[in-house]
Amino acid sequence: MASLERAGSTPRPGALVVLTPLLCGLTCVFIANIPISVLGGLVVPVYFWCLVRPDLMTPAAVLTIGFGEDIMSGGPPGVWTLAFVLTYALVARQRDSFAGLSGLAAVVGFAGASAFACATAWFTVAFLAFLTPGLHLPPLAPIIGELAMTVLFYVPTALVVGWLHHRMVGASRGDI
Repeated sequence: MASLERAGSTPRPGALVVLTPLLCGLTCVFIANIPISVLGGLVVPVYFWCLVRPDLMTPAAVLTIGFGEDIMSGGPPGVWTLAFVLTYALVARQRDSFAGLSGLAAVVGFAGASAFACATAWFTVAFLAFLTPGLHLPPLAPIIGELAMTVLFYVPTALVVGWLHHRMVGASRGDI
């Protein structure tokens, strides 16, 4: 009721507001896994929404995004789910430090979180290879390429997600 009384505010559908972070993450999963995609950016929605609206980017949403990436990428099940959930835990625990960054430091902070996610995925696959006779360590080049593309496309992706945040969700947690 109070949100309707504010000048210039438009009511937002509650379910759409709550699902926006999850839908952003799943959209990035889809875009990153289409055959001609050169985009990384998988971690951007998890990182962004965990910092800006942790009440909407829940561990369950991160789990769903990771599961979607596991299905779409065709890799071993649970690899990206584990990587995203652990990255979410890292970012959530250090939220104040990450949220206080701006400019180039914000990109470096994101790069650190992305490197953590990529390293977690690589070490998980390496551990699975160690447990399975006949499998070899995974190559480093694809995961480094994934990290490079993710960091390269951080700013444009963060701008789009930020626009969605202001347009669809709003800044206040009380708007839900």
